[in-house]
Amino acid sequence: MSTHQDQLRGFARYNREFNRRLFEQLSGLTDDERKKDMGAFFGSIHGTLNHILLADRIWLGRFAAAFPALSSLEGADLVHEFSSLRQQLYAGFEALHAGRRATDRVISDWVEELSDDLLGETMRYRNSRGDRREHAAWIAVAHMFNHQTHHRGQVTALMHQLGHDPGATDYLVYVQ
Repeated sequence: MSTHQDQLRGFARYNREFNRRLFEQLSGLTDDERKKDMGAFFGSIHGTLNHILLADRIWLGRFAAAFPALSSLEGADLVHEFSSLRQQLYAGFEALHAGRRATDRVISDWVEELSDDLLGETMRYRNSRGDRREHAAWIAVAHMFNHQTHHRGQVTALMHQLGHDPGATDYLVYVQ
């Protein structure tokens, strides 16, 4: 097992555990608090969480198309076509939480399947504007995990604005 693969496994653990704790905390908020438009790029906590899940499923769908031998993605709830990066997957918090848990399990299984050889292969896909993209697969994996972290940071900022402390968010806290 390579250091790169260990790093991706750590990112998957961080993603899964952070999401578990975050959704647990968010379950204590009212639906109105979670859906309040607070001026974030995706409006609300709920809108931002929906976007993160949508983007994860889009990226996993791109991987499934680019590397069809990835058995961890077979039967997973992936997104291959979407109308907008604001597309709502789930209107209700419980359904969104269930979808998040399911996708986090897929991500955990998926990273176990990512070999150094696959990560070095060229990945081809079209971005959300339809532009053709091509780069090493590891770049897309790194982007997916970075994207999650970026938007979860926005969620924790919104939680602070509502008077709720999300606690420690550092990667080191979650992987040790």
